[in-house]
Amino acid sequence: MNYRVIDKEKYYRKGVFRHFSEDCKCSTSMTARIDVTDLVEFSKKKDRKFYINFLYVLSKVLNSRDDYKMGYLWQTQELICYDVVNPTQYVFHEDTETCTPVYTNYCNDYETFYKNAFADVEQAKKTRDYKLDMENHPNWFVASYISWLSYDSFNVELPDGFLFFAPIVNWGKYRKENDRLVMPVSVRLNHAIADGYLVAKVFKLLEEEMKSFCKNLQR
Repeated sequence: MNYRVIDKEKYYRKGVFRHFSEDCKCSTSMTARIDVTDLVEFSKKKDRKFYINFLYVLSKVLNSRDDYKMGYLWQTQELICYDVVNPTQYVFHEDTETCTPVYTNYCNDYETFYKNAFADVEQAKKTRDYKLDMENHPNWFVASYISWLSYDSFNVELPDGFLFFAPIVNWGKYRKENDRLVMPVSVRLNHAIADGYLVAKVFKLLEEEMKSFCKNLQR
């Protein structure tokens, strides 16, 4: 895990950061439906799990901009940017109706990421533990699949005053609308390091990256 310290006086969001980290500590979130038709078809054609393919695309998007890789060291009050952020995914156990967090390292190489993510999920199915280890995994974002519902809105609340900068992304079941498959995605970011534009940008980047992903791997 590597990171660089951001000079708060030279940070391009200096004023916004100060306001939303001191005067009005809050988050900003958004839910939108994105077209996943091509990724679903690609996954079925290649006999790959759609869930892991989307997790790869999401991880690639969140690693494409420094704004999505920010962190805060409360011990030293330093604003930092990680070199890479990794997904914390979850496995749901039908028998206990509980979840187990799964740490998967992001790798830009698709085949390596897919193999590792699949293995991580299979290993997590063997346990019923809920063990978050944020101290040893600070550069991780939350990636949670709500598989039971194609919802319209979703929101995650964190304690007021808690400077948690890791992205929290949830997505639900996709459904057919006008002969296309659309899926609800919710993105939550701390307002100190992101605004409506940067949250909305995640959805735009997801659709662009899915299109590029399917096009490149179908060759």
